[in-house]
Amino acid sequence: MQDLNVTVVQTRLHWENAKANLAKFDALLDRITPAATDLIVLPEMFSTGFSMQPELLAEPMDGLTVEWMKQQASYRQAVITGSVIIKQDDKYYNRLIWMRPDGTFETYDKRHLFTMANEQDHYTAGNERLIVELNGWKICPLICYDLRFPVWSRNNNAYDALIYVANWPHRRSNAWKQLLMARAIENQAYVVGVNRTGNDGNDVYHAGYSGLIGPTGDNADLHAHEDHIHTYVLSADHLELVRRRFPFLPDADQFEIHV
Repeated sequence: MQDLNVTVVQTRLHWENAKANLAKFDALLDRITPAATDLIVLPEMFSTGFSMQPELLAEPMDGLTVEWMKQQASYRQAVITGSVIIKQDDKYYNRLIWMRPDGTFETYDKRHLFTMANEQDHYTAGNERLIVELNGWKICPLICYDLRFPVWSRNNNAYDALIYVANWPHRRSNAWKQLLMARAIENQAYVVGVNRTGNDGNDVYHAGYSGLIGPTGDNADLHAHEDHIHTYVLSADHLELVRRRFPFLPDADQFEIHV
């Protein structure tokens, strides 16, 4: 396993306007030096904002946004990920796309739908976690509200890094920061959190606090309020050292999740 370069892209989003958002991300991704990163992470519902109008905004899997991700991954020779409003089989999903440079992809449908915004009335929940591999790293990508449910993200020696893409409001930023740190500590893994900034169409402000937290929960590098496009290095040697010096993961309780 070699070091992994991960680029987080934190920015404001145009409300319910996919074309404007994709144009904005075109410009933001041009700031990334070619071949300088292995993985680019965008926020939750990065093409629309966190909208409860999927009947107006949902795209098929061969729609505009997924095709844009395919083109960007190929052009930049990096995996690109983030969540999109998708319609499939007459159902709507808050779906994370893990798009590889060769055009192949994996998907994860958000498991924990945000009931305080009635997300469950508009979207169908997923029931399977996704573990993907990149340059020898095993990665578990999750979406926003999933962060509050530690059982779903529990590491049974299945992964080396967690990713959370989000539209997490500023008024709950303390929970966002503390829970990201907790997930890193309890799962002895790197945690990457990518959140949006600015007001959404419901006048809810988002401060961001995107960045990286190390596998011991310290050295957190989280940035707020402004655009933040930065490439972090996840150290394979540091992760191995942490797990070797304090090998508590094998002592974890065994359990099964019933969904």
